[in-house]
Amino acid sequence: MNISQLGMGQVFHRRLRPREHAFAYASYFLWLPMRSLRREACAALNRNGRGWLSFHDADHGEGGPDALAWLDGLLTAEGIADADGEVWLQTFPRVLGYVFKPVSFWFCERRDGSLAAVVAEVNNTFGERHCYLLRGPELGWGREQQVAKVFHVSPFCRVEGRYRFRFMRTADRLLSRVDHDDEQGELLHTRINGRLQDLTPARARAAFFAMPALTLMVMARIHWQALRLALKRVPFFSKPQPPERFVTR
Repeated sequence: MNISQLGMGQVFHRRLRPREHAFAYASYFLWLPMRSLRREACAALNRNGRGWLSFHDADHGEGGPDALAWLDGLLTAEGIADADGEVWLQTFPRVLGYVFKPVSFWFCERRDGSLAAVVAEVNNTFGERHCYLLRGPELGWGREQQVAKVFHVSPFCRVEGRYRFRFMRTADRLLSRVDHDDEQGELLHTRINGRLQDLTPARARAAFFAMPALTLMVMARIHWQALRLALKRVPFFSKPQPPERFVTR
């Protein structure tokens, strides 16, 4: 039985041009074995209910009552038939009922524990969502994957270029890195990392009291950093229409 975990760590962001800009914040995330949670609930996780920390299925995919069923449907539609092992979800929790999830990662394993696919689920502040599907024989921990950027996230970046994903995992640490390149080269470096520990009621309470406004501050910090970029006269780009397809391979 895989155990739900809590990742205590940091969110980091660095822009390289046209003005250098960087920030890092203490943060934490959930690391959830979604197939195992179907068989046995986690006592520390208020699923689809109220609590200091909670997880709601409707915050993912198409907003339905079973996020794992949505993911399995996506994998089937994309012709991925060997993701029959555990599905690990790296995501931010709801805190006192509020959440904004800039990105969540679904790590879909085969029965032998190797990665069959990774789905990067991206939300923007306009209430839109898009998924990037990473797959293929070259997929694995520590290996770089690339995909074209097609979804608007920041008004200070054009919808162009590519993302480079790299994920690293050890027994007690997880690092998810996403870099954005445009036609001029490297533009943004971002990462979410944390030390993993079993998610218990005591640790959930400790995380809450350490950062009681975590998800509210995610949104507040997005707007604060946008103001700082505007003051640095970084060019602003209007939001284009979202992509017609919900999933980009």
